[in-house]
Amino acid sequence: MNVPERTPDQRSAALAAALAARQERARLRERLKRREVTGLEVLEAAGTREEWAALRVTWLLESLPGIGAVRADRLLDSLGIARSRRIRGLGERQRAALLAELAREGR
Repeated sequence: MNVPERTPDQRSAALAAALAARQERARLRERLKRREVTGLEVLEAAGTREEWAALRVTWLLESLPGIGAVRADRLLDSLGIARSRRIRGLGERQRAALLAELAREGR
């Protein structure tokens, strides 16, 4: 399968969009680390914020204070969520279980 050629304008627009997405993720990670926003708020707002809906659940959990890669893996395993799952791809039960777990921990 060949990828279609992009015009210089299309290429520059794609680069600008990728940069904006990386900057938004960096801002969100900082806000999560400083506890200005919680994981619960991110999950709830993902329905209206496309850039948050596209985040991997693993990335979100690992960005929360006190949760590292091992703890995030254990949490995802216990909830039956694949490591590759994005927030928008969570099923209703998975979303509810993750929301309940984050609420229980106050994150």
